[in-house]
Amino acid sequence: MATPHIAADRGDIAPKVLLPGDPKRADRIAATFLDDARVVSDVRGIRAWTGSHQGTPMSVMASGMGIPSASIYATELFRFFGVERICRVGTCGGISPKVKVRDVVIGAAAHTNSSIATIYVPDVTLSLTASFDMLRGAVDAARQGDAAVHVGPVYSSDFFYLGRSDVIEGLEKVGTLAVEMEAAALYTCAALEGGEALTVLTVSDHLKDGAGDMSAEERETSFGNALRIAAAALMA
Repeated sequence: MATPHIAADRGDIAPKVLLPGDPKRADRIAATFLDDARVVSDVRGIRAWTGSHQGTPMSVMASGMGIPSASIYATELFRFFGVERICRVGTCGGISPKVKVRDVVIGAAAHTNSSIATIYVPDVTLSLTASFDMLRGAVDAARQGDAAVHVGPVYSSDFFYLGRSDVIEGLEKVGTLAVEMEAAALYTCAALEGGEALTVLTVSDHLKDGAGDMSAEERETSFGNALRIAAAALMA
């Protein structure tokens, strides 16, 4: 059945979904990474594609930017379309000095300033974590390649232009690798809907070291290592 944001029938979307934020990145993944990809939904400028990767049925669609948008798409995919696993494949800003531009970050957990961590269970702040089997699959795939890969917590912010250096300094002290805007939503929705989820990111810029930050075009196209790891996580 179609939903307000996905105009597909149940079965049109594969049980395993790659979820970038950028619609152009989703289209590029469909064209270059999936075999026999076809459009199964096109609503609000967000196309969903279904094809296969290494013989495994797989779909790709964008989530848009931010926790509210990602929550909508993740919930509908899990709840109405029989999706079992979603892997966000996107970009992030480095926080840890260990992380460099173009490195890959695998988000084992997501800190957040969003109410999504506190709204579902009274008086409790949820621990928002990736699914273990997907995380293990991603780490195993990362070890088979030569990309610089880091595994640990990321920070999902509700604000792109927050301008709070004290927040970043505190996050760095507790080992946070990078900042992005959707992982906390994905992990929460997976927990609520009984699905599995992981976030694999390419570091496009660094909050403390701006040398070598990616251009807008590079952000759209430089995700090969992260995509390989994300697909392996979906198939683990």
